[in-house]
Amino acid sequence: MAVRKTIFITGGGSGIGRAIAVRFAREGWFIGLGDLNAAAMAETEKLLPGGYAYSHTFDVADRAAWGEALRIVARASGGRIDVLANNAGISLGGPLEEYEQDEIDRILDVNLKGVIYGAQAAYPWLKQTAPGSCLINTASAAALYGLANQSLYGACKAGVRSLTETLDAEWAPDGIKVRSLMPSFIDTPLLQNTPNRKRNALIRDAVVAAGLEFTPVEEVADAAWRAVTSDKVHHLVGKSARRMRFMARWAPGMLRRRSRLLAEAHERTRS
Repeated sequence: MAVRKTIFITGGGSGIGRAIAVRFAREGWFIGLGDLNAAAMAETEKLLPGGYAYSHTFDVADRAAWGEALRIVARASGGRIDVLANNAGISLGGPLEEYEQDEIDRILDVNLKGVIYGAQAAYPWLKQTAPGSCLINTASAAALYGLANQSLYGACKAGVRSLTETLDAEWAPDGIKVRSLMPSFIDTPLLQNTPNRKRNALIRDAVVAAGLEFTPVEEVADAAWRAVTSDKVHHLVGKSARRMRFMARWAPGMLRRRSRLLAEAHERTRS
């Protein structure tokens, strides 16, 4: 009997996590889903061909919960985890001075510390299935250059990018690949939120007002599939992300103007 490989995906109830689950399920993988929203994970499971999936409700910001989640998913899959998609994240936007302390703490806990906890907890599992195992961290094009109203989100994603590069070097002797996904704006449920408590307009409205494009979530899932076997560390997804990388290197002045345009768009959509 062929061995069925396993991927564990955090934030698997919607958006990028759901798309990655569908993509890997099509290839015959066992899918482990982690999320705070059990109902959303159940909806993801309905979309998966083959019926080889298991959902576990937990908070990625809880280090102890990581150990339990990985053990339970590994037991359900037959004892192995080949890939961890460190994907769970939340949004926080608007001017830095508007953020409340609990908002700051939560985005750091989920978007940065949660990724670190996941990597640390998954390491022994990935080492067991190496060579060929992989840690995939969802970063963002926001890690390439700081944009207005994304101060903490961008800082977290820049940290994820740096962590990816570090672990790629540290874990190479163990045969574990470490990769990042760096999409630009993706039209996921995260954009249907307000930037912070002091604002009423949706994040998506500001993105549209700034004239920025959305990348289909399926493109991110395809990039995740390629990342498992690729030698590239960072995988930019979508035209906007690739354009941003080019400008960050060769035309930073254009990015400064784009950042100010985004700040103006946030002000126009403020209500």
